[in-house]
Amino acid sequence: MATPQSDSSQSPLRTVAVVGLGTMGTGIIEVLAKAGRQVIGIDISGAQAARSVAALESSTARAVERGRLTEQERAGVLARVTTSTDLRAAADADLVIEVTPESYEIKQQVFRELDAIVRPTAVLATGTNALSVTRLAADSARPERVLGLHFFNPAPAMKLVEVVSSVLTAPQAVAAVTDLALELGKEPVAVGDRPGFVADGLLFGYLNQAAAMYEAKYASREDIDAAMRLGCGLPMGPLALLDLIGVDTARTVLDAMYTESRDRLHAPAPILKQLSEAGLTGRKAGRGFYTYEAPGSATVVPDALTPREGAAAMPGRPVRSVGVAGSGTMASGIAEVFAKAGYDVVLAARSEEKAEAARARIGKSLARSVDKGRMTAEAAAKTLDRITPAGCYDAFADVDLAVEAVAEDLDVKRQLFEALDKVCKPGAILATTTSSLPVVACARATSRPQDVIGMHFFNPAPAMKLVEVVRTVLTADDVHATVREVCGTIRKHAVDCGDRAGFIVNALLFPYLNNAVKMLQEHYASLDDIDAAMKLGGGYPMGPFELLDVVGLDVSLAIERVLHREFRDPGLAPAPLLEHLVAAGCLGRKTGRGFREYARR
Repeated sequence: MATPQSDSSQSPLRTVAVVGLGTMGTGIIEVLAKAGRQVIGIDISGAQAARSVAALESSTARAVERGRLTEQERAGVLARVTTSTDLRAAADADLVIEVTPESYEIKQQVFRELDAIVRPTAVLATGTNALSVTRLAADSARPERVLGLHFFNPAPAMKLVEVVSSVLTAPQAVAAVTDLALELGKEPVAVGDRPGFVADGLLFGYLNQAAAMYEAKYASREDIDAAMRLGCGLPMGPLALLDLIGVDTARTVLDAMYTESRDRLHAPAPILKQLSEAGLTGRKAGRGFYTYEAPGSATVVPDALTPREGAAAMPGRPVRSVGVAGSGTMASGIAEVFAKAGYDVVLAARSEEKAEAARARIGKSLARSVDKGRMTAEAAAKTLDRITPAGCYDAFADVDLAVEAVAEDLDVKRQLFEALDKVCKPGAILATTTSSLPVVACARATSRPQDVIGMHFFNPAPAMKLVEVVRTVLTADDVHATVREVCGTIRKHAVDCGDRAGFIVNALLFPYLNNAVKMLQEHYASLDDIDAAMKLGGGYPMGPFELLDVVGLDVSLAIERVLHREFRDPGLAPAPLLEHLVAAGCLGRKTGRGFREYARR
């Protein structure tokens, strides 16, 4: 890959005009000028052009302070940028990138005017992520020179650039713009023309589902955002991200996606329309899903919906000892978490040997923590001493909290809860770690449904900070309060949600993963490009296919089926490609082959 400023004199795209000097346009100008291009910034508002220059001066000054630019380099960047309020300033440009508002009328007017201004060899690029590049090209006098060039915000930091071809685009124009993206230090991904392209096509469906979840009052905005940050490793929660993007912008993108797909998952949640029409469009307005210090500020301030710190909560039940049922990775991880927090733990499995093996696994995990300097050898020894292995559930007779982490099979869990109901003392809380099954079904298998609750830990339990606390309609208030207190003691972030399929994280994550599979099976983009787009454009720690192979395609398919069965939405039906791979035994890393092939261990 060429580095910025390399061979710019050899590029056919040496002079670039950027039309529309908002946040995105200003960021693109900075990227181009740093890479040695002559840049002409154009905006109908002289005041906006001045703000853009001021923002560029401020951004480059920060870069000097951080040692990323020298003063001489900064002076060169600023010298390469000129601004104008007249579109005719683009006359000598080799490439024009428009980033005007998402409106066919505005963009088509810009392209019509540019047709009469620029040279016949100039390439015209639209920065749209919602409108049809083909429709914009068809309205131009030179459709073969029109394409999409979709940068991500903030343009200087985000590596992904989607290069969008219409059926009319000449390959030479695509090649020239792709080479430019590489010279800018970006990762170009070639995509066809459909609303949202790859990254936003997957991202906005997920954001829309999060908005609908909040609108349904299933969970608070804070809990939805915390769940996706802590449960999936995302840099921002979906509602905070909607505020950053602009609620009105998201609504426009989703409208365009729904017009093409007719998929209900893309039909904009009504709350997006309500907020947009009220002018509550997010950070830029100072208020959206959250309230901000001022318009344009990133600082969230308390409002009427903000949870009150230190609000009087119902006292919970005392918990001194914990039983963990199961012998797998999740059970041993949960037992380790409780023991580290000072609880006496009974780790029970179907046999003494399985329980001992699970305890030994915890010992190895603690030893790794010692090796990495995360805890002392003495603390590790004390933690392991708190864990008592047992070969039957009778050992739970005196525990205050019993947590099951057995197979994700409802019949197996019901039988276990019947057994725990007989063994555990009155007042003991019974918790299930299910990620997709109804908690109330476990509760109804007991004579004390009021004492049953969901505690959905994430894997690996010692590392992951999130616990979804799942109340059924029968769960007692003091049981909920107790589990919230326990989550605090074990240093986990608890989020509250109701007893429905997927809870928060899986209900938002798996439709996104399913849509990625559909995108692949429709041959819209390659597996590698989709993964790269979501990591580079969405800030995801893993691409969707990397994640599916790690989770297991069979596990993923089972969760998809549960979601589809519960919500009856055709858009949630598992992608046929996923079903075919599972039927073929290609389950991901654990079998050596899923969406990709892996070396056998």
